[in-house]
Amino acid sequence: MKAFQQNLQKLEAADTQVLGVSVDSPFSNNAWGRSMGVTFPLLSDMGGSVIQEYGLGKTYTIAGVKMESARRATFLIGKDGKILNIQVDNDAVDPTKTVEACQARRLKE
Repeated sequence: MKAFQQNLQKLEAADTQVLGVSVDSPFSNNAWGRSMGVTFPLLSDMGGSVIQEYGLGKTYTIAGVKMESARRATFLIGKDGKILNIQVDNDAVDPTKTVEACQARRLKE
């Protein structure tokens, strides 16, 4: 999320709305976002319904305990609701490809 915050001006200049979604509570998201200096909206999917709809659910085993969570992912969704670009797992941490895709789309308009 820090990397997306650092690229927020480029993304917004390409007519892009950035949203963060996690399984954490709204309170946790708010505290974390403030501590990291994140200024874009952070949404909570505590029930995991959005994560399941996007096929991002994953079972992690930590200290022998299985827990359901989400894979990291970045989706670029057009104004028409169609998914234009997806970055998953390690690729989702670096916003470079997403920024480039947003800028390329802006140039075509």
